[in-house]
Amino acid sequence: MLKHIRAVLFDLDGTLIDSAPDLGAAADKMRTDRGLPSLPYELYRPLAGAGARGMLKVAFDLTPEHADFLAMREEFFVNYEASMTERTYVFDGVEDLIEHLQLRQMPWGVVTNKMARFTDPLTAAMPLFASASAIVSGDTTPHSKPHPEPLFEAARRLALPPEQCLYVGDDERDIVAGLAAGMMTVAATYGYLGEKSNVSAWGADLSVDSPNKLLQLLAQA
Repeated sequence: MLKHIRAVLFDLDGTLIDSAPDLGAAADKMRTDRGLPSLPYELYRPLAGAGARGMLKVAFDLTPEHADFLAMREEFFVNYEASMTERTYVFDGVEDLIEHLQLRQMPWGVVTNKMARFTDPLTAAMPLFASASAIVSGDTTPHSKPHPEPLFEAARRLALPPEQCLYVGDDERDIVAGLAAGMMTVAATYGYLGEKSNVSAWGADLSVDSPNKLLQLLAQA
């Protein structure tokens, strides 16, 4: 099933790295700066995949429709920028997976909805990404996922047709974008999926419960 794949593209947060601790801390600092009690990390983690929108919802029950949302979001961004590599770590098995791709001389890259404002310094600070052949952020193209354009851009940077690329992500938007781009898709169920997520309904070609499982599938191919 994977024999025609010549490159692997990944979502970032919840797929390659666990950034939930730093995202949650950035929002929680906003609470403590206002004299509000700190909230347990366990409340923040399930909504980490939604970024600022999710973190502000947990911290202040704030939605994008609120008049203060944009100002609060920028405050969150500033907090996150100041500490976005303090607690963030690579998921177990990801380094082995990337090493396997390199040994096979198979290029890999990242397609994330995270803005380049955060993606660029974050990936520059983590040794894992030194071998990435393409890093496409949420504002690299005029569209973000679930639109397929960021995936088309990554394929162009790899000089490969989209149908020869595999896209791995932990959110339904990843799978929708991958399918729309004509790529084979893999749902990563080890990320930030909540109990309400019905992964089987996303339409992914495959699903994996760990990076090691994906490594096994690629090795078999």
